[in-house]
Amino acid sequence: MEKPIPAQTAEQWLARVFADDRPRHFGTGWISGVLGIVLGLLALLAVLCLHFPQYLTLPELRSRYPLGLVRLAIDVGLLAAMALAGLSMLLRRRKALGVTGLALAAAALALGAGGVEIPRGGASTVYLGLDWFVLGVLTTAAVFVPLERAFALRREQGAFRRGWLTDTQYFFASHVLAQVMSVAVLAPAVAVGEVLAVPAAQDAVQSMPLVVQFLACVLVADLAQYWVHRAFHAIPFLWRFHKVHHSVEVMDWLAGSRLHLVDVIVTRGLVLLPLVVLGFDSVAVYAYLALVSFHAVFIHANFAPRWGWLERWIAMPRFHHWHHGVEPEARDVNFAVHLPMIDRWFGTYHMPDGRWPEGYGVAGERAPEGWARQLVWPFGKG
Repeated sequence: MEKPIPAQTAEQWLARVFADDRPRHFGTGWISGVLGIVLGLLALLAVLCLHFPQYLTLPELRSRYPLGLVRLAIDVGLLAAMALAGLSMLLRRRKALGVTGLALAAAALALGAGGVEIPRGGASTVYLGLDWFVLGVLTTAAVFVPLERAFALRREQGAFRRGWLTDTQYFFASHVLAQVMSVAVLAPAVAVGEVLAVPAAQDAVQSMPLVVQFLACVLVADLAQYWVHRAFHAIPFLWRFHKVHHSVEVMDWLAGSRLHLVDVIVTRGLVLLPLVVLGFDSVAVYAYLALVSFHAVFIHANFAPRWGWLERWIAMPRFHHWHHGVEPEARDVNFAVHLPMIDRWFGTYHMPDGRWPEGYGVAGERAPEGWARQLVWPFGKG
């Protein structure tokens, strides 16, 4: 009996459509084609945000945008997308990359590009953070993609490694579902924090300079993160959700986005709670949130900085890569996100001299492909 042909994954289908056997280095049309698609897609999403701001943008950001610059950025992005897509079509035998980039740019132009008139209307109580996703891609990818190409730990690893589409879906969901995160994380943490608050402690914290409050925020939050993170490893029911994050088998700037919704809600809520209880100034808290947003991407990156003197004090990629290592020695180590000294305090620090893990993932298990399938994976048998 013949073996059944396995179903083609979305990643395999995309590779079949866009990839070929030609080289992908600079000057071959691959990089320009991919950039053309990315810029064309982002411009199209930004235009949709102009059409439907009450449904597709975050209220906290909506009133702060310099609209003139936003319109200019959309138009410049569209011109760049068309130029890069055209260049790809000239240089590459297979035209799929260039055609797709031009099609996305054409759709954005047809919808009005940067000249869309903003509709007048009341704010919606339900909205998505599509603008937050566009900003996230522009800022995060612009920093980490060049960084990984210039200082890669594993140079043979490409951007379109196994699992890239799943992790892109996580990155998209984590930004677009910002309202869900606010309702599920921020509101309960603030409500419980107000009940548990100790006025004397809050007065002491608020008397500190903002810089000291920020440093204290990092310490308090990382202590909370350490114990919550450790609980997700130690308690079998919680591990079901956290192993989704550990199912990443290739580490890069996108890998840190793979977090189950239950993991995100519980962890972020319990990390935020002591910050609310202690009454840290909102400026210090927002500065901490900005730090963790950047640092969480940094420690997963395919990046091998040679700053050994910093590794003792600040979590670097090698520290967190060992947390994801598939080797037995990497089991249940390096739980802190920012401060390795916390793991030294509690006996879970592991940093072999000059070595990186050989591989990543959950030994003996492989997660299903796709955000939706991984969302229900922890609820299955086993």
